[in-house]
Amino acid sequence: MRVLDVADLDVAYGAAPALWRVSLTLAAGELVCVLGPNGAGKTTLINALAGLHRARAGRIVMDGRELTTLAAHRYCEAGIAIVPEGRRLFTRMTVRENLEIGSYARSARAARGRSLERVCTLFPAVRDKLDAQAGALSGGQQQMVAIGRALMAQPKVLLLDEPSLGLSPIMVQAMFGAIRDVNASGTSVLLVEQNVAMALDLADRAYLLEEGRIVSQGTPDAVLAHPSLRRAYLGAAAE
Repeated sequence: MRVLDVADLDVAYGAAPALWRVSLTLAAGELVCVLGPNGAGKTTLINALAGLHRARAGRIVMDGRELTTLAAHRYCEAGIAIVPEGRRLFTRMTVRENLEIGSYARSARAARGRSLERVCTLFPAVRDKLDAQAGALSGGQQQMVAIGRALMAQPKVLLLDEPSLGLSPIMVQAMFGAIRDVNASGTSVLLVEQNVAMALDLADRAYLLEEGRIVSQGTPDAVLAHPSLRRAYLGAAAE
């Protein structure tokens, strides 16, 4: 069953187009990755799906509900949560305060205690840092808090924008393990990631975005074989 259905999405910055007729789907419990070179429009896509950037045309449908005409904060109420590139924590607030912000919606507030325990179980290092300032944490710990904050909203769809960016190899492994666990618990995940090998290893399906357009989609193996992906990431000449 589809939980998210995006059809013919156009997004622009002023007069400059950023996405053209982008269509994708995400089923309940599925993990889908979106790949593409820098400037392809991946972050624009994630922000549009989170309601942070208004679509110029097209449809975003969540559980049969049209979202494109809603205010940005209504996207969270509809079941979408975002972990933005760069984490964007409130660095002078405590870890606990950052996490609690994620449970702002009424339905999430009622389950705040259970959600906090879930985050601490998923990320044991966070439990020991609940009363520390978020800005004092390492990059990897901050990324755990950013994911935890999104999970506090109890989303049906989790949008992840470059979660491995700037992390050590050991922390990247831990982060992808946590994403796998989140998905295994039933949360649908749309992952934008530059680490192609790890993203495709995790994904059920993949999309390849190039210059604002979807140029390939399908199984991870099928997208990996696309000449544009090989050219962008592997330095191989197009066939």
